[in-house]
Amino acid sequence: MQIHVVSPGESLWQVAQTYNIPYETIVEVNQLPNPDRLVVGQAIVIPVEGRYHMVQPGESVWHISQQYGIPVEEIVRGNNIQFPHLVPPGSVLYINDHSRQLPTVDVGAYVDLQITGEDSPAVVDEVGEYLSFLQIFSYELNADGSLTPIDDQAIIQTAYENQIVPLMVITNIEDGQFSPEVATAVLQNEELQNRLLEEAVSIMEERGYLGLDFDLEYLGEENREQYNELMRKARVLMDERGFFLSSALAPQVEPGMEGILYEGHDYAAHGEIADFVFLMTYEWGWTGGPPMAVAPINEVRRVIEYAASVMPNDKIMMGIPLYGYDWPLPFEEGVTRATAIDHQEAIELAVTYNAAIEYDEEAQSPFFTYYDEEGNLHEVWFEDARSIQAKFDLVKEFGLRGFYYWVLGWEFPQNWLLLEANFEVNKYV
Repeated sequence: MQIHVVSPGESLWQVAQTYNIPYETIVEVNQLPNPDRLVVGQAIVIPVEGRYHMVQPGESVWHISQQYGIPVEEIVRGNNIQFPHLVPPGSVLYINDHSRQLPTVDVGAYVDLQITGEDSPAVVDEVGEYLSFLQIFSYELNADGSLTPIDDQAIIQTAYENQIVPLMVITNIEDGQFSPEVATAVLQNEELQNRLLEEAVSIMEERGYLGLDFDLEYLGEENREQYNELMRKARVLMDERGFFLSSALAPQVEPGMEGILYEGHDYAAHGEIADFVFLMTYEWGWTGGPPMAVAPINEVRRVIEYAASVMPNDKIMMGIPLYGYDWPLPFEEGVTRATAIDHQEAIELAVTYNAAIEYDEEAQSPFFTYYDEEGNLHEVWFEDARSIQAKFDLVKEFGLRGFYYWVLGWEFPQNWLLLEANFEVNKYV
């Protein structure tokens, strides 16, 4: 796949001519909502075998061959270059690297049954070929150690039909919010811990789950070791049945981070106990915070670097958001609330208000501003093909086990195109 960024005055027909590919193909694979109205700065995925490289000043064919691991002779032959030492900057060279071996990874995704509801099976079916694990969200923990049941039989069946491992997700959510009190009541009581695990195992065996994922948040330091102990008990029970065990952990960048969100999550212990951990590397930009990238790559890198220093890389699953946010401005702390949007909605907004998309190189994330019909200024940050490729490159750089998405139901066709171009997905069912 090739990522093309739209220039001022450029049409989709011109883009198609540049890559010698049918106009309709680009429209179809990108699911372009307005193919006749491209936006400056819009990233489009071009489905070509191999890729194209624009020669930069001072760059030689040898430099390019080293970058892609392709012999100089192959680049010269494939582009009919007569004078390899005199290729001018701005020249576009075809790089035939489609025969390279793709790395294999695990790919997970959370599906929130309260959000996608009865459409959940269809949502999973649409992308099932790209998933190793499906984290079904969620069984809510009660203060007496019991679990609130959910209607999950259809989505579990869909997981099996797509050769996806269904993971039972347990949360300490109460009335729509993570509850420290509920978690404390259970974690501080060994009898209630045991009740939780017994009920979880019973549900897993009855309904066909193949793994257990704990997403217990806002625990505080007082529950840190108790959470580790719960994981150790769960490890024994999962091993007896051949099931997977995982946990979702808040993003930490150094040991001893203060705050109720971080203090209850022991990276080293979970990395030792679990089969893998889902690192929540998103929500720097969030609905109640100031405008910024949801998952800036510089911050994501800090989390991965720290995690890799205390747990095996092949247990790390990096989180990727499938959404962005639209903030009304000016931002007022405690008052302003951003609206979550997906990639397709972001592009439609940019088209509607004729907004040029910019790209933050440090965060590796696109953004734009626009004025609505009432004259109010907005700032939008979202994910596009470039930001997703940057995240995939980070997974490769660290040799991670893989990555996962929060959350299915957002439209982002380019993500799945790039996933297929970058990785082979492991299947365990």
